[in-house]
Amino acid sequence: MTIYPVIMCGGSGTRVWPASRPNRPKQFIPLIEGRSTFQSTVSRLAAIGGARRPLVIGGVAHADWIRRNLAEIGAEADILLEPEPRDSAAAVAAAVAWVAARDPDAVLAIVAADHHIPDAGAFAEAIATAAKAARAGWIVTLGVKPDHPATAYGYIAPGAPVEDGVLAVARFVEKPIESRAVALVADGCLWNSGNFIATAKTLTDAFAAFAPAVGEAARQGVAQARAYPTGWRLGEAFLGAPRISFDYAIMEKTDRAAVAPIGFAWSDLGAWDAIWSASDHDASGNLVQGEVQLIDVSDSLVRLPAGLPLEVTVLGLSNLVVVADERRLLIAGMAASQAVKTAAERSQSPAADPESRLKQWAAHYDLWLRTAALPLWWSVGADHEHGGYLDLLDMAGRPVAGLRRARVQARQSYVYAQAIRMGAPGGWREAADQGVAYMRAAYRRPDGLFRTAVTDGGAPLDEDAYLYDHAFYLMASATLATIADDPAAIRAECESLLDLIRRSMGHPAGGFREAGAYPFQANAHMHLLEACLAWIEAGGDDRWRTLAGEIVDLALNRFIDAKGGFLREFFDADWNPAPGADGRQVEPGHQFEWAWLMARWSRLTGSAPAAAAARRLFDCGALGVDGVRSVAIDELDELDGVRSARARLWPQTEYLKASLMLAAREPDAARRGDYLTHAARAAEGLWGYLDVPVKGLWRDKRLDDGRYIDEPAPASSLYHILGGVIALADFAAG
Repeated sequence: MTIYPVIMCGGSGTRVWPASRPNRPKQFIPLIEGRSTFQSTVSRLAAIGGARRPLVIGGVAHADWIRRNLAEIGAEADILLEPEPRDSAAAVAAAVAWVAARDPDAVLAIVAADHHIPDAGAFAEAIATAAKAARAGWIVTLGVKPDHPATAYGYIAPGAPVEDGVLAVARFVEKPIESRAVALVADGCLWNSGNFIATAKTLTDAFAAFAPAVGEAARQGVAQARAYPTGWRLGEAFLGAPRISFDYAIMEKTDRAAVAPIGFAWSDLGAWDAIWSASDHDASGNLVQGEVQLIDVSDSLVRLPAGLPLEVTVLGLSNLVVVADERRLLIAGMAASQAVKTAAERSQSPAADPESRLKQWAAHYDLWLRTAALPLWWSVGADHEHGGYLDLLDMAGRPVAGLRRARVQARQSYVYAQAIRMGAPGGWREAADQGVAYMRAAYRRPDGLFRTAVTDGGAPLDEDAYLYDHAFYLMASATLATIADDPAAIRAECESLLDLIRRSMGHPAGGFREAGAYPFQANAHMHLLEACLAWIEAGGDDRWRTLAGEIVDLALNRFIDAKGGFLREFFDADWNPAPGADGRQVEPGHQFEWAWLMARWSRLTGSAPAAAAARRLFDCGALGVDGVRSVAIDELDELDGVRSARARLWPQTEYLKASLMLAAREPDAARRGDYLTHAARAAEGLWGYLDVPVKGLWRDKRLDDGRYIDEPAPASSLYHILGGVIALADFAAG
């Protein structure tokens, strides 16, 4: 008998807050014996006779948690990712459609990822017993024999036997009050474990009969599913599934519901008292995790994260729960464990929703920019003796000697010109002019183009002329033109420079040829498009709109993969994907950056293809967001998954900008809410880079294990950060 184990990974585990939170749900964190319940579930399912490798179904936001948990125990699984939660009925229906397409006669063993079952052998025997009844057309749930009258579980009243060890379900009972729970236990009722065993055909027929809209949306979602490095992402049709639980949609309506009573230890670890009960204790009945001193304490749970810079002592108490994470502390009586959900919800106030949190972040980042970053990078980051800007400051705020790149000069001028437009106090006119003035003085080659680098003293160092650098000079100049008394001279210079760029860098097959090792790339075009949009907004003539349209067309037809919707980085001379690994490189940060630009172009021109491309690019970028660290990683491989799990600072700003841009243009309330949730996550993730002792500096690279690389702060990042600050300010202003 072939059995397909299905692991349901939904739920946020709010009753075990603050260890469990929506972006770090309880099923993926170690709660007992150093393993997550998801990992224990995967291992337990391996003991089932005839079992295929498991099918895991969870949300896109938790893809990285699933991937990491599997990798840590050396396990493999097929992974279905929901674009957004639609409750358990839709998740089950998707799993059924997936299995039915491969083996309609197979048995599905649908289990929750957050249950604690220490006896894997007894569990496997129960599945085997239930599977025999499932082959006869029953939908079997496992019913736990209660050892106390719990109010946290639903109950099942068993009926007549239908197969060996399996009974019909007489009725389901909702979570009862205590007196009712006592009566239910006395009547022989069982706890409803939420595990289900049935054939794919039985479940397909059940959905067709009782929840056809759920079944059809899930079937289409599976048919539209596309493979990504993190798993199979269900198609858009899945979003049409009504939100309803599997119990309500199927189990309470079918006459084929059955229950297999089980007597082994089981817990859904739904609250801290359940975790305490399921764990080993010390001689005083305490469960202790982390560095803590207990004096005259009994029957308590104390959990502290490793490395918490705090000395904790608990003295003279019993029946207590003490749980901390990096920023939150819960102290509760053990008997109040079920009420922790309320505390978790209140802990979010007054910023429980993404919009409120984003408005708070907008004020926070704006204050950081005006009072820390702008003054620091002008007072210390500018060379007031020779001109221009430094490339690096160390983490103590001291200049670092070295080459000076042209792009830094243009970016810093852009930043301070934007600061003037934002009304930031400080009189930033000289700062805005300094970068472009230094470029003209130290970087201009005899042919009118700019070299890419000079020494500390301004001597030529690298004569190559990069389209990338010129794009930033054009963009900075456009911004300066908006605050100039007489912008005509700036406009004329940039129009002349653009003509020179077309003549010297234009490529016969369209677009431009870049200097350096990668002459045919999307990145330089991206920033040239950004410069064109800046000039359009600054009142430039039609040549900027024409060029912007050319770049957008090149992106839609060449840079963006027609089938996958993702943007490649490198190409050959005919704008086909570059051979080998270069052609497969996918950078999540650039998916977001192009999504932001395409949405801007669509807003300007009404282009429907650009708007559609923006949404698809964003979705592809989101596949590169590490749910564990809440950051966009550096690189994916089109075919082989994660290429570099390191996360630089700049992709976080582009993640934030794109989320807010698409939210502003999204008419569907649910999808808009998803974008805002992404934006709030991006704003929080970005702050980790900026939260350093010298305010106004930042760390640039975050490693896979969460650590940041200790190195100087690059000036070039301020341009990216400013973009995020402006996006937040625009959002807060409505």
